Amino acid sequence: MAMDTDDLEPRRPTLAAPPNLEVMSVGDLEHYITQLEAEIARARAMIEAKGGAKTAAESVFRKG
Repeated sequence: MAMDTDDLEPRRPTLAAPPNLEVMSVGDLEHYITQLEAEIARARAMIEAKGGAKTAAESVFRKG
């Protein structure tokens, strides 16, 4: 039986459907923006951390 190589690929997370902004109050919209900005900051910090780990790993394997 042949193996499906798609099963070996890491799955990207699916994002939840965005909320209906038309029904949100101004206060709710401001709170939503604050939450989004916090999540963006968290993602940027993870990118930075992963970049640092990659740099450290490359330095170990770098040829003389």
